[in-house]
Amino acid sequence: MRLCPMAVDDKYVSVADQYKFLCLWALLARQFRHPSVSTAYESAMSLMKPSLEFAPTVQKQYARLVWMGHTCETMPLDYASHLIGTGCHEQAIEILERGRFLLWSEMRGFRTEIDQPISYQRLLANRYIAVNHELERLSVSNGLGGDTELDDGGGSREGSRMDPFSRLVTRQRKLLKERDTLTSRIRSLPGFDRFLIPPPFDTLRSAASRGPVIIINHSKWRCDILIVVRDSPISHIPTSNDFYDRANRLRDQLVNVRRGQEHVLGWDQYTDAVRYVLAGLYELVGQLVVERLRELGIPEQSRVWLCPTSTFCYLPLHAMGPIPSSSHERTQRYFCDLYIPSYTPTLSVLIDSRKPTPGSSASGRGRSPLLLVAHHDRNLPGIQKEVKFVCGLRRAQVSRLKEEKATAAGVLDGLQRNAFLHMAGSFKLRTSEPFESSLKLFGDERLTLRDIASCCLPAAEFAFLSASHTAEVADESWPDEALHLSAAMLHCGFRSVVGTMWEMADMDGRHVCKHLYESMFSKKTRKGEEELPRHERAAKALRDAVQKLRRRKEVTVDRWVTYVHYGA
Repeated sequence: MRLCPMAVDDKYVSVADQYKFLCLWALLARQFRHPSVSTAYESAMSLMKPSLEFAPTVQKQYARLVWMGHTCETMPLDYASHLIGTGCHEQAIEILERGRFLLWSEMRGFRTEIDQPISYQRLLANRYIAVNHELERLSVSNGLGGDTELDDGGGSREGSRMDPFSRLVTRQRKLLKERDTLTSRIRSLPGFDRFLIPPPFDTLRSAASRGPVIIINHSKWRCDILIVVRDSPISHIPTSNDFYDRANRLRDQLVNVRRGQEHVLGWDQYTDAVRYVLAGLYELVGQLVVERLRELGIPEQSRVWLCPTSTFCYLPLHAMGPIPSSSHERTQRYFCDLYIPSYTPTLSVLIDSRKPTPGSSASGRGRSPLLLVAHHDRNLPGIQKEVKFVCGLRRAQVSRLKEEKATAAGVLDGLQRNAFLHMAGSFKLRTSEPFESSLKLFGDERLTLRDIASCCLPAAEFAFLSASHTAEVADESWPDEALHLSAAMLHCGFRSVVGTMWEMADMDGRHVCKHLYESMFSKKTRKGEEELPRHERAAKALRDAVQKLRRRKEVTVDRWVTYVHYGA
């Protein structure tokens, strides 16, 4: 206990190593019930983001996260479990918000807007925005020296003698130092004392303004379910002692049966594994949540948001079941039949997804501008029928990128002019380099996660990612970072996204998109839905479309469970 603080305070220890020592200190302090446990946890949290800052690109930052190891990965969850154990539920949620979705949060920070006018400090605000813009450009670069204009920021001879990557690192460090100085100056201005300070729970609570948010904290010390409800105290659901291990076994059951298999849909062993996992999830989580939602007076068919952590990021919580019912009921019911579920990586992401969209089709009237990106693959013949249906949408103004126009540059340009996006094709998941995961385009060109992350689309509303693996948390990744295409779409500005947890059947895409768009663009809406923006109708539209897909005799459970909704 004395050596850990000494190691942290050693001036020759790097920030990344300091963070690792702090995580070790917190682990040992908690294991031996040492009084320094809270100090160790809070110190570790304060260095979590700084430990990544000097990795110049998001890909390098991800590599550093992996290098830090499991103890560092679970530290925020463990700290939250410690706070929950002491009754500090609101603080626990604040910690989970700070300690997850780190890479995306850092990039979102580069786009921070100064809401209040600083007329007498306009130069300060403009410089702050310019520095952030440059930092973002560096973070999404490939880090291989392709940007020949990069220098050390001063044009010195020393900078010109550096290799390209070293110049990138030097430039980034100077910009980070300048941003820290600018941030301090902004905080000294009247009304800006909380500028870039992590939001308190009173702010985070607004995420539940349109339905409860269900947070599942998965820690080896203790597991808990927290339900955030508008204008009510946090509802805490304690779990059984074997909750942690049972969740891991369910995850392993699903991952192991998929491992090494290129195509698993319709395979009896995989279908049985999915059924087993869904039933296990309802017994482990679903039953507790449904009972508590009823106690809280949340009516069935309400919107609910799932915010899983760790192992639960791999599991299809939206489809937990079947729910035990009376023998006279003919069809089995799942969690998504009782409620309209969506996922959100963090509460802040959900809050941002509800911000007003400039020029939005909020009333649901008029034709929505929709960009169609579809690459015909001989292995995916169903895409042609899907494209034909989307092109025929009456209440959408469809712009389709064909053949040689369907390039990465063409897609990125089209995203700037269209609030809706429909992507269909082949998506390749790169486990070791998640930001290089990509959608196949014309001439074997690829649109990567890194390309999407570089976009800023303040007017974007809805994206349907009709391809396999677009919302998949890859094996051996940091699940709490949500490094998949659906999260990238949320990051660049889309309010609402439909993706797939795993592989999807080629012939199902047109059925799901047909019923989803018919529901989203329908003039007939339930009472209270008339003024909902179209992108906020997407969750219910997807749920209803999947219900119709389930009625087809040939559709097995593993085919419909893959579809998920993220965002507003």
